[in-house]
Amino acid sequence: MNATTIQVKGETLERLKFFKRYSKESYDEIINRMINEIEDEELSDFAVKGIKKGLEDVKAGRVHSIEKVAKDLGVKLS
Repeated sequence: MNATTIQVKGETLERLKFFKRYSKESYDEIINRMINEIEDEELSDFAVKGIKKGLEDVKAGRVHSIEKVAKDLGVKLS
């Protein structure tokens, strides 16, 4: 097996950690799973429009924190 080292920003590393399905899953496994999912799926026009709308909402500040949503719904976050 040929291995190489790649550099990622700290924020990227934290984002990758979020996608671990189990504690010993390697970053190589995570990246390959993500690539496979992207290759296997084509987004519909409806999905693309929804993503674009969501990004516009984020950029315009039309979003709420999870804490605010939980409070509004009476859900306790642990």
